Amino acid sequence: MTAPRFDGSSDPTERVEVAGLQVARPLHDFVAEQLLPEIGIDAAEFWEKTAAYFAELTPKNKALLERRDELQRQLDDYYRAHPGQPDPAEHEAFLREIGYLVEQPREEKIRTANVDTEFAEVAGPQLVVPITNARFAINAANARYGSLYDALYGTDVISEEGGAEPGTSYNPVRGDKVIAWARDFLDRGVPLEGARHADVEKYSVAGGRFAATVNGEERGLAQPELYVGYQGSEDAPEGIVLRHNGLHIIIQIDPEHPVGKTDKANVKDVLLEAAVSSIMDFEDSAAAVDGADKAAAYATWFGLNKGDISETVTKGDRTFERTQADDLTYTAADGSGEARLHGRAMMLCRNVGHLMTTPAILVDGEEVPEGLLDGLLTVAAAIPGLREDNPRRNSRTGSMYIVKPKQHGPEEVAFTNEIFDRVEEILGLPAHTVKVGVMDEERRTSVNLDACIAGAADRLVFINTGFLDRTGDEIHTSMYAGPFVRKADLQTAPWKQAYEDNNVDAGIEHGLPGRAQIGKGMWAETEHMAAMVEKKVGQPKEGANTAWVPSPTGATLHATHYHEVDVAAVQEQLRSAGRRDSLAALLTVPVAEGDTWSEEEKREEVDNNCQSILGYVIRWVEQGVGCSKVPDIHNVDLMEDRATLRISSQLLANWIAHGVVTKEQVLESLQRMAKVVDKQNEGDANYRPMAPDYDASIGFQAAKDLIFEGTTSPAGYTEPILHARRREFKQAHGL
Repeated sequence: MTAPRFDGSSDPTERVEVAGLQVARPLHDFVAEQLLPEIGIDAAEFWEKTAAYFAELTPKNKALLERRDELQRQLDDYYRAHPGQPDPAEHEAFLREIGYLVEQPREEKIRTANVDTEFAEVAGPQLVVPITNARFAINAANARYGSLYDALYGTDVISEEGGAEPGTSYNPVRGDKVIAWARDFLDRGVPLEGARHADVEKYSVAGGRFAATVNGEERGLAQPELYVGYQGSEDAPEGIVLRHNGLHIIIQIDPEHPVGKTDKANVKDVLLEAAVSSIMDFEDSAAAVDGADKAAAYATWFGLNKGDISETVTKGDRTFERTQADDLTYTAADGSGEARLHGRAMMLCRNVGHLMTTPAILVDGEEVPEGLLDGLLTVAAAIPGLREDNPRRNSRTGSMYIVKPKQHGPEEVAFTNEIFDRVEEILGLPAHTVKVGVMDEERRTSVNLDACIAGAADRLVFINTGFLDRTGDEIHTSMYAGPFVRKADLQTAPWKQAYEDNNVDAGIEHGLPGRAQIGKGMWAETEHMAAMVEKKVGQPKEGANTAWVPSPTGATLHATHYHEVDVAAVQEQLRSAGRRDSLAALLTVPVAEGDTWSEEEKREEVDNNCQSILGYVIRWVEQGVGCSKVPDIHNVDLMEDRATLRISSQLLANWIAHGVVTKEQVLESLQRMAKVVDKQNEGDANYRPMAPDYDASIGFQAAKDLIFEGTTSPAGYTEPILHARRREFKQAHGL
């Protein structure tokens, strides 16, 4: 199936009245005509239960948001009265007094059951992709296995020195470097006994044994148990299947392949198990602002779970249908016959948080909470992914995986648990079918992480640091304490390492290893894979058994780190060492010691942030692109989403609030940077320049709003302004 485009067959402005709900026609039609018939639920019963669900939970959702506002007002008053770095003891006492800090149940372990091995046992990369781009979503689902040769050849991991430029056709000099890198990787992960993979003349299997011929002699693996089987026939294997640290490596052999025929062992490629899991994102990387957008997103998620989604792809003069990959098979070394490997990334779905409402459904003319709608419909759409007769099913244990972002403290995590209790009742699913990933990306969650984990103890499948959003919240929470340090310096502020350490330590203490993931954040420099290979290994070394990557290529390269690092052993070492005391550092506010920057430093900081904001916002508002490569001020492509936008806008709002710069200076920078962004996008036929008529550019006005209304925007979130401006643009242009 192809995700519906709602290009006239379903009026996006029309509404259907059902059970007291006013449902946008595109959403109603998707639910009634596609979703409910597939999952076998009566439409009238579904809508009646849905109306009761909103009636029961919407007031609770509103009350939690009011509590956020109440706490923020108290925080603002405190920091205004105590500017600069607060006294640690007094600060902590105040936070406890207002209920911002609560008691932490340190002894409680999670009880999550029926978790797929991809989350419970296997350490590996996690790919994040916007659900609003069906082609990207299919690619992400298919990123479970990746070509190491392709990942190396097409990136800067392999230098261009010595005539190794990529060029427009195959460069054997570069190819030789790729092969050498891959053989060195095999030596590190699956070494031979007394020999190097670069010297192998032939790979063979016989009688359940692996052999590599070197100088006419057969050598085995240094760890024979790493050999698990072969593909093809025993006398002429097409693939040698190895498993190291839970991840599969397939040495592919083909003497007729252009690469294989020139290789002395006829190896054509090394296939790595790469994106073990993938988050299909309805949140920060998506732009869905009305019923038509939401219906299309749900339909894509539904198709991924059914396994029949397809997208027409054109490359050059070739057009083809892209579909989801099938499982991989091989002959097991132990003689048990055919073995099967899950051929697709294990999919999670990231819902939106508790803040936003959506016009996709109205109750008495009022928008319903978008998080409640996501909770119900993403779970319903995932039901086909549980079916045993689905050859492309997602879960083998009967579980669904929902990531819940932007929660503020344990009360909100408990509410998430209640949401899925109700969803399971409505859809007739067993209790705790839905597993939840809790994003640790708001300060109130970080400092109460133990209580947050306990609030989802029967559902928790991961905790994951989100440094970008966490930084945005750090600024907004303590907005009036003083001017914050520059954006680059926030990465080395005391709270940052304490935050990362606490997430790992809390996960270990509460029993996540063997049941759930402890994750870390995204690598944003999509074109700098050499730097990623060098630096991102630090995440598994710190005890994270997953970390985010922005592309299938990034997943393949990051997978090499999980062969280099035994994360389970690292976690055991950290468990034995005991919990690090991090609360004092977590509560250290990263304010500068006054306004000590030169005018040139201020101009540089403002320009960098303004350019970053405009480059992302103009595509979001005027093209509906929620995540993309955005060139920075130096024309280096960076992966940008709403989290990066939140930091930049909040920092400028903070500097204006404390008189470091003026609104006039920021507006002047925005206008100059708009010309830079226009120039960077001049090759895009769909792009609408912002300059010189800034007042007429809805995208430019959104960027202004994000900065100048940054102190009053709830928690510094960008969604309210982006959604409003995107709807304005769609209405103005008849979209």
